[in-house]
Amino acid sequence: MTSNLWGNKFTIFKKRSRLFKYIPFVDFVLLAGSMATGRVHEKSDFDVILGVRRGRVFTSWFLCALFFEIFGWREKPGRDTSNKFGMSHFAAPDGYKLTGPYDAYWQNLYRNLIPVMGDEKRITEFFDANDWLSPKRVYERDVRYVGGASTFLEKCFEVVLGGWFGDFVEKILKKWLVKKIQNPAKLGYKPRVVWSDDKLELYRDTRRIEEMIRKGEV
Repeated sequence: MTSNLWGNKFTIFKKRSRLFKYIPFVDFVLLAGSMATGRVHEKSDFDVILGVRRGRVFTSWFLCALFFEIFGWREKPGRDTSNKFGMSHFAAPDGYKLTGPYDAYWQNLYRNLIPVMGDEKRITEFFDANDWLSPKRVYERDVRYVGGASTFLEKCFEVVLGGWFGDFVEKILKKWLVKKIQNPAKLGYKPRVVWSDDKLELYRDTRRIEEMIRKGEV
């Protein structure tokens, strides 16, 4: 990895990640994957972990997928992943703690996660919840943090999708997505898929993770 490559990609990430400011119920954005661990290359995507509001995990997933798909910035199988967003992990406060087991890959990733946007109190709670990490990660702001993630339009969406109507939409989207990801044809090698009302960990294929552990690249 060269610092120029990482810096160029991070500049693109910052510009495109502004879209999260218009998506309701997103509390914070953490940059993960190769951009966080330092193994970035030309085709690296932008993996993110999103902290979202309680009771809106599946609504947040759907809206993020929709918004980023409209702009052509969403990672999808079968097309170029460079500078596209891989959104596989959504967590509400009671689901901040990563589902185990915690192998060398997850230890390395969580040690290097980059908080880039959102509520710093929630980010602190996220790292506190992941007390399996050794040594414990303590949140400290650095120069890559770009500020809050709230806009007027986002707040309008939250009003519309709040209350009983939002609960109804969340229920429908959860039923649809769970049915979709239970289809073996939609999953790859040793999928790591966990869902509940408090979290969605949607890692459809873990072959690359397994290879990195085997080669000692974590």
